[in-house]
Amino acid sequence: MTISNPYSSAVFAALLSLFLFFSACSSNQNTDDLDQIDLPVDSLYNKALDSVYNGNPKEAASLFEEVERQHPYSSWAVKSQIMAAWAYYEANDYPRALSTLERFIELYPAHEDTEYAYYLRALCYYEQIVDVERDAAMTKRSMDAFSELLRRFPDGVYAQDGQLKRDLASSNLAGKEMAVGRFYLKQGYISAAINRFQTVTDKYQTSNQVPEALYRLTVAYNMMNLDDEAERALKVAQYNFPNSPWTEKAEALMGVVGSSDETDQKGVVGSIISRINIFK
Repeated sequence: MTISNPYSSAVFAALLSLFLFFSACSSNQNTDDLDQIDLPVDSLYNKALDSVYNGNPKEAASLFEEVERQHPYSSWAVKSQIMAAWAYYEANDYPRALSTLERFIELYPAHEDTEYAYYLRALCYYEQIVDVERDAAMTKRSMDAFSELLRRFPDGVYAQDGQLKRDLASSNLAGKEMAVGRFYLKQGYISAAINRFQTVTDKYQTSNQVPEALYRLTVAYNMMNLDDEAERALKVAQYNFPNSPWTEKAEALMGVVGSSDETDQKGVVGSIISRINIFK
């Protein structure tokens, strides 16, 4: 008669459970390996595209990177880099998108997708513009990136949109300078105001703020009795923006200052403020 040992049975059951557990882990690992490492390059690339179509750009980016890692010498590898950058952009992961794009531009400066890489890099900065009044750094980076795109590919397929977005970024920065300049002018800090308005006319020449900046310069120079400078600002406005309401206001201002007896009695500053509301 055989007497069973409860302790031995328990040990055997435990060992069997461990064996089954590790077998399952090994099976799962093999399945994962088949999903990734053992997939042909076209299948892996298409799997990444499936993630895009399913609305999972973050997963798609990782799979596109996996294509490059597993098949670095394949023709799919280069395309996968730019697709990974785009997927990170779609996932709002702008830092990883930018690092991927910088690497692509450095490695493939003459590739057919390099123009798009420059465009997408500028978009990454552009999409991060939140409030130019509080932080103009991202707006400046966006404008610089679009400017580089236009410099390298002036007739490219993304040139028109790049020009539009660069001008919008430029106008945002110029608008900030104008807001500060108007404040200084209203407070009587005329030299400081002039510096702000000149920054707009010198650095943001493509922005829609330039006509007003020239008008404000005309006002500020008159407030300082700098007639030659005021005339010069007016002539620039007349030549470049003949139909702008701001040019008309500058012309009216110069006519008022030049012909009013009140100017001599009250001074230039008093005459301008009493006759024309320059702070609207």
